[in-house]
Amino acid sequence: MDEVLHYIWDPIGVSGNPQARDEYYSYLPGVFQLVKDKAAADIIAQHLTDIVVNRMGLRGTTEDALGVVSVLQDWQEALAEKYSVR
Repeated sequence: MDEVLHYIWDPIGVSGNPQARDEYYSYLPGVFQLVKDKAAADIIAQHLTDIVVNRMGLRGTTEDALGVVSVLQDWQEALAEKYSVR
C-alpha cells in the first residue's frame, strides 16, 4: 500500500526522489483501514481527494483517485487470496 501511494498516487510528484520516500507515511493508516474494511471505491477515492485538496492544498478529484483505488483494491484482493484472508 505504501508503494502504491508513493509511486502511483504521488500527488506532489516526489516518487523519483529517494529522500522523500516517507512523504505519504502519515496517510497510510487511514487508507489502510478503508481498504481493509472493504470500503466502496468512491469512499476511498474521496478520502484520497480530501487529503490532496484539504491537507496538501492541491487540486484533485475523486475521478483522479479512482485509478489508485483500483490498484489498492486489486492488491488487497490478491493478498487476501494468497493468504486465505477474507
